[in-house]
Amino acid sequence: MDKKDEIIAQQMELIRSMTEQNLRRVGADLWGDGTATPQQPAKTAATGPVQKEEQKEDVPGREDIEKLLKELEGYIGLENVKREVRSLINIAQIYQKRRENNLPAAELSLHMVFSGNPGTGKTMIARLMARVYHSLGILSKGHLVEVDRSGLVAGYVGQTAIKTAKVLEQAAGGVLFVDEAYTLTAGGGENDFGQEAVDTILKAMEDNRDDLIVIVAGYTELMQDFIESNPGLRSRFNRYLEFTDYTPAEMLEIFLGNCQKNCYELQEDAGDLLLSYFENMTAARRRTFGNARGVRNVFERILSCQANRLAGKETVSREDLMQILLEDVAASIECS
Repeated sequence: MDKKDEIIAQQMELIRSMTEQNLRRVGADLWGDGTATPQQPAKTAATGPVQKEEQKEDVPGREDIEKLLKELEGYIGLENVKREVRSLINIAQIYQKRRENNLPAAELSLHMVFSGNPGTGKTMIARLMARVYHSLGILSKGHLVEVDRSGLVAGYVGQTAIKTAKVLEQAAGGVLFVDEAYTLTAGGGENDFGQEAVDTILKAMEDNRDDLIVIVAGYTELMQDFIESNPGLRSRFNRYLEFTDYTPAEMLEIFLGNCQKNCYELQEDAGDLLLSYFENMTAARRRTFGNARGVRNVFERILSCQANRLAGKETVSREDLMQILLEDVAASIECS
């Protein structure tokens, strides 16, 4: 392998590693794969009754609520969401204090509707809320199970209820996050079993109301149709969080955060060009750009352009590997 190929290989390996980390990462997970993904301990082969005693699920300790609030404040943008989350935390804290003091506590519904475009932080906030409610003692485990239609709906009569029930069993003690929930009721055909999944979830919300929170998410207008499609949904979901699109300046801040985490430095003139690009993208095709997801794609594309530039150099220093130049950004925009 010659020097050029070696540099390109190194950069491609970095991009691959970053992508894998993004898919696993708790904070930026915005890439749900449509299957239930609860946090579970590693499975071991069961050989008898004795081993079953050893397979008790590990329940994480409660996190400090002040640290979780600090984490919330550290998120870029989302100002209206932060206000609503702080309010929900206050409500939950007072609810718990009344119970601790043997005072009557009105039934507290914490099921929520998250609406907004993709890449606006809905999964990230859902995961944080699971941890918050576990910290406050409302949920026994505080994990997140993320799923979409494909993880709930089967192809034959009766199978959907079984499939959905298994997901709900995994979510017990935590939060069930249903992304693109409107797809469960959008079909309405004879062989569409989405409503069966909805009915199963509604029953579980009633039966397990003390240790299960359900968050449904999707595009704003479609989620309104979803909630209005069923009286049971309207009565159980009374908390709505609207996730607005990131501004171009916030997108640049997200990009700079990626640079900092991965030891890159963006030249000032390159930052100006990138900000202009984000402004154009948000004005031209807001929905398809993908907000934070779009920023991540831009970041990886720029690293590819940087690798191509460095591959033509005789010597490559540590500083060269860290610098993102104007020409890297320009080249990535040209090929986008």
